[in-house]
Amino acid sequence: MKKLKFVMFFSGLVTLMFVLSSCGNVFAPKFSDMIYVANFGSNTVSVIMIGNDNTFDVPVGTKPDAVGINPQTNMIYVANIGDGTVSVISNSNNTVVANISVGNYPDALGVDPITNTIYVANWINGTVSVINGQTNSVVQTIPVGSEPDAIGVNPQTNMIYVANDHSNTISVINGQTNSVVQTIPVGSEPDAIGVNLQTNIIYVANEGSNIYNGSISVINGQKSSVVQTISVGSEPSGVGVNSQTNMIYIANLGNNTVSVINGQTNSVTVIIPVENSPVAVGLNPTANMIYVANEGSNNVSVINGQTNTVVATLDTENNPVAVGVLY
Repeated sequence: MKKLKFVMFFSGLVTLMFVLSSCGNVFAPKFSDMIYVANFGSNTVSVIMIGNDNTFDVPVGTKPDAVGINPQTNMIYVANIGDGTVSVISNSNNTVVANISVGNYPDALGVDPITNTIYVANWINGTVSVINGQTNSVVQTIPVGSEPDAIGVNPQTNMIYVANDHSNTISVINGQTNSVVQTIPVGSEPDAIGVNLQTNIIYVANEGSNIYNGSISVINGQKSSVVQTISVGSEPSGVGVNSQTNMIYIANLGNNTVSVINGQTNSVTVIIPVENSPVAVGLNPTANMIYVANEGSNNVSVINGQTNTVVATLDTENNPVAVGVLY
């Protein structure tokens, strides 16, 4: 069953929480990411400019539920489940430059920056709309499993991974032919996907695996098969992968934590307490900063990936349910 995930996001109010370092000095985060947060309740995307504490909202479609970014073109894509559209935001002026009609209830999307192609999961239709980023038009619709609600893209292999919540499967799409080439069984209610571009390993969060402990299905992209299952926290709902450090961050909605997985050993090495009901993860792999949207406490936890500690908390508003980072 589809679960709507709400996070509050307070526009214009940024609270930085400085943490003492091991040497006793105050650690002040030094990063200049631009964060795009989809506000489900206010039909906007909040743009948070970390370097200068500036926040503003961009109006989009009805009930925005997913965010994807093409760092090559500096375009941001927002899936709006309420009106079946994708809003296209230009980073140059942070305004909507196009609205694209897709399927019914689009609730996830992924971007291939090499081909400039956007893949949108239509939850009710059981399809994926393929958008040409140059023309901002749908060029194909691909049937997948039942209730697709997460998409991961590996631009190095041109393969797209679609989590089908009701089918408990992953549909593997070949981006060259835009056709499903394989279906992989995973755990119960797969709800989020992350891809390691260096190792070609795909991490799938199975939210319904266990009321107390969820699981991560580890897929070998070359073999297109599950090679391991990792126990994490309750109701894992978000996945972020740092391909440079080979670390994976899992937002556990049910017990207010982030499980940190070492991709070399595929084991949980650290559990980081965050705020209430974390639901989404975005990150800057170069700066090694992780952003976790907390549904229940109306904020975003900023995690330093080197120390695995929360170094800042950003107050938010109006139900943000997805996080994208442009760095």
